[in-house]
Amino acid sequence: MWPARGVAEHAYCPRLFYYMTVEGVFVPSSDTEEGAGAHRRVDRPSAATPEPATTEKRTRAKPIEKVEEAESDPDRPRSIRSLALTSERLGLTATLDLTEIEGTTAVPVEYRKGKPRRFGQVAEASDEMMEEPRLLPAPEPWPTDRVQLGLQVLLLEEAGYTVPEAYLYYGAEKLKLRVPVDDALRQAAMRELATAKRTAEGQRPPPLFNDPRCPRCSLQPICLPDEINHQRFTAVTVDGQSAEHGSESRVTPTADELTPRKLWPPRDDGIHVVLQKEGIRVGVRGHAVRVTDKEGEVVRDLPLANIESLAVVGGVQVSTQALTVFADHEVPVAFMSSAGRLVAMMDPMGPTSASVRAAQVRVLDRPEKALELARAITVAKIANQRTLLMRNHVSLPPRVASDLQDCFNAAERATTMDQLRGHEGNAAAIYFSNFAGLFKQGVSEIAAKFISHGRQRRPPPDPINAVLSFGYSMLANECTAACRLASLEPTLGALHSTRPGRPALSLDLMEPFRPLISDSVAVSAFNRGELCEGHFLSTASGCALTDSGRKGFFSAYGRRMDTEVKHPVFEYRLNYRRMLMLHARLISAWLVGEVPTLAFLTTR
Repeated sequence: MWPARGVAEHAYCPRLFYYMTVEGVFVPSSDTEEGAGAHRRVDRPSAATPEPATTEKRTRAKPIEKVEEAESDPDRPRSIRSLALTSERLGLTATLDLTEIEGTTAVPVEYRKGKPRRFGQVAEASDEMMEEPRLLPAPEPWPTDRVQLGLQVLLLEEAGYTVPEAYLYYGAEKLKLRVPVDDALRQAAMRELATAKRTAEGQRPPPLFNDPRCPRCSLQPICLPDEINHQRFTAVTVDGQSAEHGSESRVTPTADELTPRKLWPPRDDGIHVVLQKEGIRVGVRGHAVRVTDKEGEVVRDLPLANIESLAVVGGVQVSTQALTVFADHEVPVAFMSSAGRLVAMMDPMGPTSASVRAAQVRVLDRPEKALELARAITVAKIANQRTLLMRNHVSLPPRVASDLQDCFNAAERATTMDQLRGHEGNAAAIYFSNFAGLFKQGVSEIAAKFISHGRQRRPPPDPINAVLSFGYSMLANECTAACRLASLEPTLGALHSTRPGRPALSLDLMEPFRPLISDSVAVSAFNRGELCEGHFLSTASGCALTDSGRKGFFSAYGRRMDTEVKHPVFEYRLNYRRMLMLHARLISAWLVGEVPTLAFLTTR
């Protein structure tokens, strides 16, 4: 059963209809919130609903307001709000904003917060001070609004009512437009309904090309119209080279047309909360998240509407009421050990695309496709490792850069997963054997411990290894949240094998970002003095950050995640958290066949 509003949106954008109606994915925006506010009064259900017009005795609805006046005037048309109608024959359902009913005659009135369409010009009557009449565009209903009214007319007529006319009320101009009900309106509605049904039965439609409506669409960061069209027509690989791709259409647009517009928000205004002090309690009070200490004293109140994620480290308590509120607001909550290991994640039951999850299982079950994803991830990681060493090493041996380039080239040519993992392992050994050279002279003792131990993680034996492990755990948490937002299953990966309790795809996604985020955080935190020997506690079970050490780490980590970087292919800037979301959604688009290749972030 398809909603009339969704079918009408098909005339606006078939892809938007598919996302919202078929996959159940919806993202609110300022426009949708304003629309909800404009509908708040008119959508309030009336006290009674009329029986179908085909019965001999009809019940006239009494509106909530002015009931006594309505009873004293029984001949006055009844205004029924939120009238729900369903047709099994049409496979259609709708909730009408306002319906004026008199006997067997019904007149639907649909409310819109915006302005009508203006096309053409008409003469407006001049006043005494004007020599010539002023010309103004004539107001018209938008095509999607006409379709929605037409569908409502069909439902009312099937219920036995006669519908002579319909109206659209545009709140921005306080203008009520009459829409004649004729065969043309009915036929247009039936055509759109049939087309929408065919769309829903097939695959997700391609995005609009360079459409001016995309920037105002709240689903744009999920739909990625410019990025997907760029990849469809150019098939650019991770190193910026064009790949051969047998597209169904090789009529390539110009370079200017393919350059993605800067549609993504330039900054991330959401709050990403990390709580790690022992004994802290998290609860809710009204529309705020309240954090209290052991004695119950309020530490801080945080606005719930601004929170995007919550991570609790160690002995932090979160009330069941708070968890319920976080789930209602689709805020993921990550539970981590004091050493930074991701123990569990509360994943809100938000809208999830079943088609993406099904495609993920089908595609990654094919060895050649799993290798394609793993290869793109690995070559991007090696490229970023090489760049980090060349930029920041105090005296990098010339052979190191050459060896890493050889690993990069070999990984690109790998024909099996074992070969690819071998080249990735060789690159990691070269990288970490020279990693200590990234630290300044002032932390030479800490760097010397890392040189003696090498890269070890279970348990980390020295401060650098402890920070790297903690950073990788935080990055895995971020990537798991990004996969969830992209409707991906975090446990089904390509490069990392699937094991119980392992977020394999999250680990795949984080590989290109390890040098850019976690490794860079470790280097900068030690070199700037934000972390030192006193911020670590060494025991027989390994080296771990103290409370003050974790505080210093999170300060450096938060700055890094807020750093904006330019994408080498799409040529716009996003901070690292948005970059993770972008790449997760590109993986999703690749899995469903919308883009032929994957381009992961690499720096020069």
